[in-house]
Amino acid sequence: MTGAAGRIIIVGGGIAGLCAAVYAQGSGYRVEILEQHHSPGGLATSWRRGDYTFETCLHWLAGSNPSGTLHAEWREVCDIDSLHFVDHDEFVRLEDQHGGRLRIYTDVDRLEAELLSVAPEDEVEIRHFAGAIRQLADLPMPRLDEPWPARVASMLKMLPDLPLLWRLSHLSVEDYGRRFSPPLLRAFFFGGGGAEKLSVLALVISLAWMGNRNAGYAIGGSQAIIRLILERFLALGGHIRCEARVSRILTEGDVATGVQLEDGETIAADWVISAADGHATLHDLLGGAYTDRAFETAFARYETFPSYLQVSLGVARDLSQEPGYLTLVLDDAVEVDPETRLQTLSYRIFHYDPTFAPPGKTAVTCFLPTRNFAFWADLRRDDLQRYQAEKDRVAQAVIAVLERRLPDIATVIETVDVSTPATVVRCTGNWKGSMEGWLMTSDTGFGSLPRTLPGLERFMMVGQWVQPGGGLPSGLLTARAAVRAICREDHAPFLPEGSEREVAE
Repeated sequence: MTGAAGRIIIVGGGIAGLCAAVYAQGSGYRVEILEQHHSPGGLATSWRRGDYTFETCLHWLAGSNPSGTLHAEWREVCDIDSLHFVDHDEFVRLEDQHGGRLRIYTDVDRLEAELLSVAPEDEVEIRHFAGAIRQLADLPMPRLDEPWPARVASMLKMLPDLPLLWRLSHLSVEDYGRRFSPPLLRAFFFGGGGAEKLSVLALVISLAWMGNRNAGYAIGGSQAIIRLILERFLALGGHIRCEARVSRILTEGDVATGVQLEDGETIAADWVISAADGHATLHDLLGGAYTDRAFETAFARYETFPSYLQVSLGVARDLSQEPGYLTLVLDDAVEVDPETRLQTLSYRIFHYDPTFAPPGKTAVTCFLPTRNFAFWADLRRDDLQRYQAEKDRVAQAVIAVLERRLPDIATVIETVDVSTPATVVRCTGNWKGSMEGWLMTSDTGFGSLPRTLPGLERFMMVGQWVQPGGGLPSGLLTARAAVRAICREDHAPFLPEGSEREVAE
């Protein structure tokens, strides 16, 4: 079979599904995406409320620098060079209620100087931290689909960095934060956000990318990127159906042959790619018929990113003099739900994106992580009145904290919107309402989970449940690897946009 004769059905129109669709359509397959929501993007999304747009995904994009890691891969799936990126001087500013302040700069020299000024007693550890950022600034991102010779070459290039990578990958942000004395500096590493087991390596690499101006914010947010990928896919002749909920992946003789929708319609395919929730794919869409030890171990042992509430505020005030990312460390914790109390609240003040609010006004979001997703899902199902009351309570608490920092801000708030873990589950189906799938921890390391399942042919999985660490790059890289493997099996040309024709052996 050649790519030109093959049909691929992709379940899920998030970042991974869209990237896989572009790679497959560009390689000669006939591709249709089936997305359960009314618009593509998954968690890479934003929504409009009155004059304001509220973003829930994009804070930075690895690969924003034309000469940086991952930029070439983004070019394969969209016109990334048409985006305007903002590179912040400050990653985040932390403040307590007693005048304490800490700036986390994206420039490593400024960051090192700032940390030494507030914690001279931690000089040795601060210099180690800054040194790690400098050392990993040019760390290559190995492609998941590299052949063995290329992988060996990549490993050889990384050889000097391997001891540092190993140490950082086996150290959580919480444990690393204990090495420092000032409470604000500890709060930077771990502010009680439910990701305390995240490998500190992920933080160091993110800061290294920011320092290289390779992790900028795209004006227009995540939907600007989603729109570009969708445009590329449609221009190639692909098709997408929204509000098309898949109930079952069809198999015959241990071969994936298509899908069945909730309304009973069946769609035949030569390949099925699931870019949907990993747990639902294995246990619902495939009915548990094709289990994999690696996935079962992951579901039993791996840490997921937490779920979250997001309080979004439309503020009729120019807040351009405020930091774009502000974390307030509180004396008294804010109760999110019966199992979640937060000692810090973090606000994104989107004055740097003029598309999100009219002139003189600002969109502000507050992200509140929680692992008590069941409380919110059950409350929405069983008691809508109390569900709304709890949303209102959390919103008022978030506004009250911001009011202490920005007096009278409550008087100019025009729009209040609250999403919860129930919203995440309803719109994306993510297991446990997780925001990004698997955390990168000492358990996961650098490894990825299988894209195929034992005993099932002509089926692939892509996305954040295949590659720990989450984020948009996991969708891009797992999609590329999966489609390249499909082309290899079909002896079809793998043809990323802008590359020379490659025929898989």
